[in-house]
Amino acid sequence: MRKCEVNGDFFIDGKGILRERAVYSDSQEQTKDTFSFKWKQKGSYCGERMNAKYREWLREKYFANDMDMLEKIFHNGSVALDAGCGAGMSAIGLLGEKLKDIYYIGVDISSAIEEAQENMEAMGCGQNSEFVQCDLNHIPLTEKVDIILAEGVLHHTDSTKKAIVNLSKRLKSGGGYFLFYVYAKKAPIREFTDDYIRGYFMDKSNEETWEELKGLTRLGKMLGDLGVTLNMEEGIPFLGIKPGETDLQRFFYWNLFKCFYDPEYSLEEMNHINFDWYRPLNCHRQTPEEVAQWCKEAGLKIERMNVEEAGITVVALKE
Repeated sequence: MRKCEVNGDFFIDGKGILRERAVYSDSQEQTKDTFSFKWKQKGSYCGERMNAKYREWLREKYFANDMDMLEKIFHNGSVALDAGCGAGMSAIGLLGEKLKDIYYIGVDISSAIEEAQENMEAMGCGQNSEFVQCDLNHIPLTEKVDIILAEGVLHHTDSTKKAIVNLSKRLKSGGGYFLFYVYAKKAPIREFTDDYIRGYFMDKSNEETWEELKGLTRLGKMLGDLGVTLNMEEGIPFLGIKPGETDLQRFFYWNLFKCFYDPEYSLEEMNHINFDWYRPLNCHRQTPEEVAQWCKEAGLKIERMNVEEAGITVVALKE
């Protein structure tokens, strides 16, 4: 049974996907186009090693690998909204076979919603799922849900705060859980360089951006393969550079510009991650204090906040 309604702003296409008739902001249209392209590059994100590491990272940051907590939140028969689901890989990585025990609603602004539908059907979850292509602030739900998952999504909307506040209204009070991950602010040179690179690619096509970024991806690989260690005895606080030993590649990564590296990943897989970072124009970064305040304003009680250099993971209960 559908839990999202058809109205004057929505229609159901031949694939059974509910789609919004809408015009978005320029930056949101560009972000929509970016992720439509990204999730079609299946060879860059379907690798077994990549997905295994992703699953491990998800379960660690949300639940500290406490599977009892996962079972408590995603209980049998619960309704889960995957807000900004992309190809559905976050829900699949986090829940695995548990997806068969819940009702899944996948929502994404991009045509990646088609990939999500295919992937959920391949998991055997086609009968207890539905898919909507729309802005996260316009989801036509007919009832409130038990869980919202927004993994690496809210910072790609026009306003992270607005997305948190609006989505929280879709949760059941006194028991609904909101799980999300947003980017954290980085060192000042990294912030500047990332935005410079993002601006450089603004007028280029997705295909051109994907290919040009391979130069940066190769540089990250070369730095990583060197295996050189720096010892920053005192650090440089005004540049956000922390004291201590660090790998040369990670020094570049955290302080100068993102150039993802993992020795077990292929160049295409690493390039996928760099493209995901540099291509979307909507790519807000937040502080833990900002996120905590926005949750408070949204009526969310934070049960777990895991702050890492890359981002901020939150598990919150709707009061």
